[in-house]
Amino acid sequence: MAKASAQQRKPARMGSLPRPGARQHAPALPELDRLIHERIRLGIVSALATNDSLSFNDLKRILKTTDGNLSVHARKLEDAQYVSCSKYFEGRVPRTQYRLSAAGRRALSQYLAFFCHHKLCNAKYIMSLEIPSCVTPTSVI
Repeated sequence: MAKASAQQRKPARMGSLPRPGARQHAPALPELDRLIHERIRLGIVSALATNDSLSFNDLKRILKTTDGNLSVHARKLEDAQYVSCSKYFEGRVPRTQYRLSAAGRRALSQYLAFFCHHKLCNAKYIMSLEIPSCVTPTSVI
């Protein structure tokens, strides 16, 4: 019986017009930058947007995360050239310093503009992103 009903169906024609009253799909929204959409990476980029540079320990304290978590996320941002990393020694103590690159600043600006453009830029939503308190959308756009 299922075979007979399958044979009775007409195949859809390519380029055919939708039926009157048929549900239309919403226009596709531009994609978010998934690289900085993750909470820790967004926090890193946001914190660096309002500071000239921050040390690894500063970022760890601001974002309340572990060494391993921070280093993995910072490396992804570094690989994408959103942040630059410089390592040096102070005496015998290794230090790591991060700076936001021009590409990272543009990416954050576009990311925040996406939410404002789509009327998602409100205080309640921004607070849910868990961006460090030193950052507001207007401080980086």
